[in-house]
Amino acid sequence: MRLFDTHTHLDAPQFDEDREEVISRAREAGVTKMINIGFNRETIPTTMKLAESYDYIYAAVGWHPVDAVDMRDGDLEWIASLCSHPKVVAIGEIGLDYYWDTSPKEIQHEVLRKQIGLARELNMPICIHNRDAHEDVVRILREEKANEVGGVMHSFSGSWETAKMCLDLGFHLGFGGPVTFKNARVPKEVLAKTPLDRLLIETDSPYLTPHPFRGKRNESSYVKLVAEAAAEIKGIDLQELAEITYANALERFGIV
Repeated sequence: MRLFDTHTHLDAPQFDEDREEVISRAREAGVTKMINIGFNRETIPTTMKLAESYDYIYAAVGWHPVDAVDMRDGDLEWIASLCSHPKVVAIGEIGLDYYWDTSPKEIQHEVLRKQIGLARELNMPICIHNRDAHEDVVRILREEKANEVGGVMHSFSGSWETAKMCLDLGFHLGFGGPVTFKNARVPKEVLAKTPLDRLLIETDSPYLTPHPFRGKRNESSYVKLVAEAAAEIKGIDLQELAEITYANALERFGIV
């Protein structure tokens, strides 16, 4: 069985003491490919180092909305230059975050629009972070013609109505730990309705740890728990769910 963790942060300081062991555990669990996310001035270099150090780790690079206020013109040029690297497969994570009050909304909007424009210019898929900003995210994706490149709605948390709009724009939906939570009615309902060919699985490790490890550090090996929950929700065999989501990830991110 092959599993693809499409969104992880293995360069996070939470892994400084045992990063090699964490990566090894993921491999032992059947996770044969991972995408590490570099999202600001500090994490983009560490993400690139990981991608260059392991054949099976890929990179996405972009500017997170929480850090939007710190972005400069030179940073967009930097991201653009990295997109020519063979291990960089997406621009992200980018988007809007109305939960953490760190960057004004208008600055978040501007930074998101610039990065969608870059993605269209370079024909790169995008990885969207959306927290408490469903309406504005969909509106900006439409206005900036993000459907021309598509991508993934990372850790999707919206309603089925929002999901349908994202699917209509050509996006895949990424699901992680919350679909394993007993009280997570909406994510489970949305996953159940999501077409199999638009489904991706992820961990967002070290965050959003699935049951039964909720409250502890997440890691990429736990994407198997997400796959098990998704297979149960979809009413299909785990092996089938794993192969479908693996193939989806390869196609979505252009990995051969």
